[in-house]
Amino acid sequence: MRIGMVGLGRMGANMVRRLLKGGHECVVYDRSADAVKASVAEGARGAASLPELVGELAAPKALWIMVPAGSVDSVIRDLRPLLQAGDILIDGGNSHFHDDIRRANELRSAGIHYIDVGTSGGVLGFEQGYCLMIGGEQDAVTVLEPIFATLSPGGRMPEGGAQGKATGKDDTQGAAAARHVAAARQAPAAMGYLHCGASGAGHFVKMVHNGIEYGLMAAYAEGLNILAHADAGMHKAEADAETAPISNPQLYQYQLDIGAIAEVWRHGSIISSRLLDLTAAALAQDPKLGQFSGRVSDSGEGRWTVQAAIEVGVPANVLSAALYSRFESQGRAEYADKLLSAMRLGFGGHLEKKA
Repeated sequence: MRIGMVGLGRMGANMVRRLLKGGHECVVYDRSADAVKASVAEGARGAASLPELVGELAAPKALWIMVPAGSVDSVIRDLRPLLQAGDILIDGGNSHFHDDIRRANELRSAGIHYIDVGTSGGVLGFEQGYCLMIGGEQDAVTVLEPIFATLSPGGRMPEGGAQGKATGKDDTQGAAAARHVAAARQAPAAMGYLHCGASGAGHFVKMVHNGIEYGLMAAYAEGLNILAHADAGMHKAEADAETAPISNPQLYQYQLDIGAIAEVWRHGSIISSRLLDLTAAALAQDPKLGQFSGRVSDSGEGRWTVQAAIEVGVPANVLSAALYSRFESQGRAEYADKLLSAMRLGFGGHLEKKA
C-alpha cells in the first residue's frame, strides 16, 4: 500500500522505516529537508511540499500526520484543499479526543475520512512494533488495515482460512486449523492494534494509557527512592526540634545496589515491564543519574485523563497523585512550600533549616 507521511520526527521516521521494511511505499514530507533526505535514503519517495506529497498518491489517498498535537489543525488546514471525497487523514500523535470529534465532523462534510490513532512504542517501535489504538469509521479503518498490521508488533496480518477439516482419530491438522482461525479472529488486539470505536476513541484510549504510564513510572520511582535511602540509619541525624528522628536507626542500615535491584526485578518478577527495562538500562549506564535534574514534564495526556475521571465521576487516586508529583518536580510547589514555612514560623517560631 502507498501512504503519505507528514512529520519525520523520532516516531514518524521510524514508522516509515518499518512500513518500508514491510513492503509498503511511503511518500514523505517534513519541514526539515535533512529529515526527508534520511527517509529517502531508506527507500521512501521524498516530497518538497504538501502539494507534491499529495500528488504522488493515488485515490483514495491516505496521509498519516505525525506532528505535535498543537500543529495538527494547521497541517489539516493546508491539506484539505488538496484532498477529495474518499481520501483519509490519520492523526497518529497525541491529540485531545475532543479535537478528534470536531475534526471528523468538519471533514465529513467534504467526504474526507479522519482516523485518530493513539500510537505507543517510542524509539523502540521500529524493531518491536507499535501498539495502535484506533478511532473512526470502520470502512476507512478497513482500508488502512495493511498499514496497521505492519506497524503493529505482530508485523503482518495472519493469512486467513483453514484448509481441510478434522476427521477420525488424528485431529492434529484440524486442531491446528481451528487454532489458526481463532487467532485470525482475535488478530488485531493480539497483534497490537485495535479499532476502539468512533472518532476520538483511539486517542481517548491512548490518553488513559498515558495516564496509567504516569502512575507506573511514579510507582517505580518512589519505590526505588525508598531503597536508595535505606541507609538512613547509618547517617548521624540532627537532634533538634525541627527533625523527626528515626525510631530504630539500626533497622535502616542497608547500602543497596539500586541498579542491580532494578535488573533482578526484570527476571521473573511480577512487576517486570518495559518501563523497568528502561530504568535498569539507565541505572546501568549512570548509577547516580547525574545527567538528570529531576524536572519531569507532562505533555498533556495525564491532565486530560484526570479531567475525564472527574467529568465521568470515577476515582483516579494514583493517576492524580502521579500528575501532581510532576507539577512539583517542575518547581510549582515552591510558593506553597514557602507559605508552609511562613505559617510554621508564625504559630511556633519555627525557623527554616538550611537545605
